[in-house]
Order: sequence, then structure tokens, then C-alpha cells
Amino acid sequence: MKEKRKSKAGRNPKLDPAVYRYTVRFNEEEHNRFLAMFGKSGVYARSVFLKSHFFGQPFKVLKVDKTLVDYYTKLSDFHAQFRAVGTNYNQVVKELRLHFSEKKAMALLYKLEQQTVELVKLSRQIVELSRELEAKWSQKSV
Repeated sequence: MKEKRKSKAGRNPKLDPAVYRYTVRFNEEEHNRFLAMFGKSGVYARSVFLKSHFFGQPFKVLKVDKTLVDYYTKLSDFHAQFRAVGTNYNQVVKELRLHFSEKKAMALLYKLEQQTVELVKLSRQIVELSRELEAKWSQKSV
């Protein structure tokens, strides 16, 4: 008789398939608690969360402070702009030296220097605010 040939098409069968299923029903309060715990755990599936919680495996709860992430994003953007200003500063100084008389170039450089001093003050304020934020954040995590 004909023997059943094993087809090589399709996906490989799992070595230990999960075939047993259980149903759990929650009331409104329990459901809200479950969703809160599930959301804090960061697990991708409710079934994985339930299995790990039921069998006593530890699970992590990660809290991400959105304001801190936004702060560092904007700080990085500011740093990139600060570098661009430095590049433009060098280009302006070269052009002033080439295309203007010494007296006119010195007057324009004086204005540019005043703006640079303001930028330095602003960067110092940013560094100070960053230090304050870091101090507050480190106290919060203790």
C-alpha cells in the first residue's frame, strides 16, 4: 500500500506545542486591574503575561518619563543647531575678511561677537538646567 509521504512544504511543527487552553472571566474591577498590570509590564501578549505571572516568573515594569525623553530629544536638536551656528560663524568671518574693508569688517565682527556672547550665556543656562534636572531625577529614583 501507499505510505504517507511527509511533505516538505509548510512550516516545521513545534516540538512542544501549546494545545491546552483555559478561559478566565473577570468582573469590571478585576479587568481594569489586569489591564493596568498588563500595560505596565510591557509584554506583547496577554497570554504571555498571564503565563509568566501565574507560574511565578518575575516580570519587569518599566516606566518611561515622556518629558525626560522629549527634553533629551530637544537638547540633541539644539546641540546640532549649535554646531551649525559654529560652522556658519567660520564662514561669515572668512567672507568678512575677504569682501569688506578692515574697519567695516571689525564693526560687523563686533556685532557678531555680541551675539556669540549671548549664545554662550544661553548654553551655560542649558548646562545648568540639565544639571538641575539630573539632580532632581537622581533623587527621584532613590
